[in-house]
Amino acid sequence: MSISAAPDTLGTSRERAKAQRRSDILHAAADLFAERGFERVSLEDLGAAVGISGPAVYRHFASKQSVLAALLIDVSRDLLAGGDAVVDSSAAAETKLRELIAFHVEFALGNADVIVVQDRDINSLAPEDHATVRSLQRSYIEAWVSVLSAIHPDIPLAGLRIRARATFGLINSTPHSARTAPKASVRTLLESMALAALTSA
Repeated sequence: MSISAAPDTLGTSRERAKAQRRSDILHAAADLFAERGFERVSLEDLGAAVGISGPAVYRHFASKQSVLAALLIDVSRDLLAGGDAVVDSSAAAETKLRELIAFHVEFALGNADVIVVQDRDINSLAPEDHATVRSLQRSYIEAWVSVLSAIHPDIPLAGLRIRARATFGLINSTPHSARTAPKASVRTLLESMALAALTSA
């Protein structure tokens, strides 16, 4: 390694370490917020969960509230990106619907704690962060509606939005209904139930 390359390599290493620490904090936050509730978790708790002091969390987040915001905004952006990727594909509408369902079921099975936090603590967000999350969620719903409208051209958009939201409710029940069941069987059941609900006349 040349001397001139060392600073760049070190900088990359630091950036990776910082990104990993941020990810670790968010994973710990999801676990702790889901278990205790946002109000009952301190920055010291978050720091201890990832092996740093409470004040060291401030190197990555301005406040505990900003941790919650990052957690919910990041996952909302990921959902929208995944949904848009399916919608933008060249597959038939029926295939896109199956892929959207499989995508959301996989998300729900892998992010039960985030779903609990979303349901219980979203109103603890700052107003601007709350608005961002809700905007991303509305866009995600519209991604589903764009596919459903091709399958059910005679159903008003308002009705399709109801179907999409009801399906999310079904799938997002996993933190309460499927924690101890085998994931494979839960995945199959949820996918079949969601598909039946969304394709019925």
